[in-house]
Amino acid sequence: MTKKTKKSGDDLLEMYFRQIKGFALLTFKEELELSKQIQTGSTKALHKLVNSNLRLVVKIAGMFNVRDVPILDMIQEGNLGLIRAAEKFDYRKNVCFCTYANWWIRHYISRFISDKRRIVRLPRRKEETLLKIQRTYHVLSQTLMHQPNNTDIAEELGISVQDVDYIVNLTSSPLHLEPVIKDDESGGTVDIHEDYTYCPERNLFKQFSRDGTLRVLNKLKEREKQILNYRYKLNGCERFSYREIGDKLDMSRETVRQIEMRALKKMRIHANELKECVYVEAM
Repeated sequence: MTKKTKKSGDDLLEMYFRQIKGFALLTFKEELELSKQIQTGSTKALHKLVNSNLRLVVKIAGMFNVRDVPILDMIQEGNLGLIRAAEKFDYRKNVCFCTYANWWIRHYISRFISDKRRIVRLPRRKEETLLKIQRTYHVLSQTLMHQPNNTDIAEELGISVQDVDYIVNLTSSPLHLEPVIKDDESGGTVDIHEDYTYCPERNLFKQFSRDGTLRVLNKLKEREKQILNYRYKLNGCERFSYREIGDKLDMSRETVRQIEMRALKKMRIHANELKECVYVEAM
């Protein structure tokens, strides 16, 4: 991918972010009401439920660290899963829509990646395991003092070496699946391994998540914000106990606990906004 193409893709992604931020988030009651209307055939209600959850698709798509599949393509496929989830969502189950839609979005994106990357398709679960193996290989290649083997990967993933061997052999090619080029000077060959440990899109999602969380935190009093930072490692802080925080701020352990509970209660008011800021890095 050229720098010009990469910049164009980043610009489109940022433009899409700005567009979907214009759709208001929904409360739990509003989701249930829209579900009732959708089941009566309301297209308008379907569009509203889908549009209000487009940010959820972006967040989930960002968890897939797949360098050879454009992030916008994964978002587009995830949106199809979101639509399917909105059509099938049943208000009588009394669950949050994002909890229900999460599976459908992941399913559509995983299936899309599986279909796109291989001429001979693997079963979806085996494809997902292969992706984990490949990502683990590239991470270990940066931390170990030797080229990772299947035993290293199996230990890291917590699965048997036989399972790793079986999945890798299904690809009918070496684990890294990278080209080998001639080294004209030495007459030998050089293995080329793409570095999957850095992903610009993932950094963008993390920044998006961090900015949103800080925006909510700034609505708290300074002492409340300070205690939450210490308790939950926000802003890169180390996590501290109540006693340690009390020593730092010159107050009792119980006072710290009460301030924390009061701050968390205030944060719950912004639960819907915080829901869109959550970033979980997938394996």
